[in-house]
Amino acid sequence: MIVGICVGSGIFFKVDDILTFTGGSIFLGALVFIIGAFSIIFGSITLSNLAARTNGTGGVVSYFEEFYSKNLGSALGWFQTFLYYPTVTVVVAWASGIYTCLLFGLPSNLDLQMGIGFFYLLSFYFINIVSKTLGGNFQVVSSLAKLVPLIGVGIFALIFKDGQPEIPATIKAVPLTNVGMGWLAALAPTAFAYDGWTIALSISGEVKNPKKTMPLALTIAPIIVLFVYLAYFLGMNKVLGPEYILSMGDGAVTTIGQLMLGRSGEVVLLVFILISMLGVVNGITLSHLRMPYVLASKNMIPNSDKILKNTRGLFKNHSNMISLFCGIFWFVIHYITQKFHLITRGDISEIAIVFGYIFYMMLYIKVLMLFKKKVITNVFTGLIAPIFAMIGGLIIVVGGFSSNPPSMTIFFAICFLFCYSGYRYCKKNN
Repeated sequence: MIVGICVGSGIFFKVDDILTFTGGSIFLGALVFIIGAFSIIFGSITLSNLAARTNGTGGVVSYFEEFYSKNLGSALGWFQTFLYYPTVTVVVAWASGIYTCLLFGLPSNLDLQMGIGFFYLLSFYFINIVSKTLGGNFQVVSSLAKLVPLIGVGIFALIFKDGQPEIPATIKAVPLTNVGMGWLAALAPTAFAYDGWTIALSISGEVKNPKKTMPLALTIAPIIVLFVYLAYFLGMNKVLGPEYILSMGDGAVTTIGQLMLGRSGEVVLLVFILISMLGVVNGITLSHLRMPYVLASKNMIPNSDKILKNTRGLFKNHSNMISLFCGIFWFVIHYITQKFHLITRGDISEIAIVFGYIFYMMLYIKVLMLFKKKVITNVFTGLIAPIFAMIGGLIIVVGGFSSNPPSMTIFFAICFLFCYSGYRYCKKNN
């Protein structure tokens, strides 16, 4: 599930964004991917200490509840439930609409892309509300499907001997530039591309032998993701060239499909990409539907008793309805910000993702404290890993904030407001 959520969303439609921030530098682009992996690999290893010491539901929320306080757990729970999960879901659903338009040759206008994305969003909420088994099976299939184009592009690049394609005359060429330290801003879309590694923690209570399974998954999955991402990124740049990717944007992927398998290759590659992205929508939805119930079970949100009692029926399950309403609400907000260009660089999900690293770093600090108290005795997982995870997290927060300071400031304030509301509610009622 970790690989399935991380891989298959941002990597497909964030490559051109990363190259834009790095001025087209392949070296800096690869460095950004390595920094992102550096952060989550050591972050995952660090959190595996906490995963092995709790069976609580809610993933990261339960870690805060058990190792900090219930109030801070509620603050994170409100942020994840009402901001983080839905914003990431709606952006990937919209991106799925973009690639659907490319696949069927439809006009690439925002309204059509968002309309298709909204259909996908509602469809996967419905699928997972009806049957979590059905959603889980789709997750497995999509996770396998998404590795095909990513690894395939990397292998194709190794045997590709022809010259790089020319930019069409109808497309304005985007030259390579020297961005100086501006390349740090590429960490925001990179964080999006890697995001999802903590989402799977929300279902840790449903995993067999979680104290053994979760640490193993948290260690192996990020390494797989890094290998796959570098294969795709370096392969794309070797075959097409950074200038071509910068100029063509999201449409560059159709060209590499044609080069690999002819005209039919474009369709085949887009189908795999679309399945991959829908797998991400499904995976996050699968986790998000459980979050209101998790918070209610801990008495962290209003009307917790009603939410816990109403767990049966297609649309009578209050947890499902809260999740669905959040998804629809943030879909509208995302549409408005894109339609009227309220966020000139990036989108609302990147802001939520970067903000989330502040919470992760608090957990890294807690692991260091437990190591100091000799509760954790392993030097690598208890000392070295959290220090490196802290460094990686700080780089992502600083770099992400620099990508769009005005928008980041406003939305950071909104994120903090939700966290404070969750904190105050829990403190008052418990």
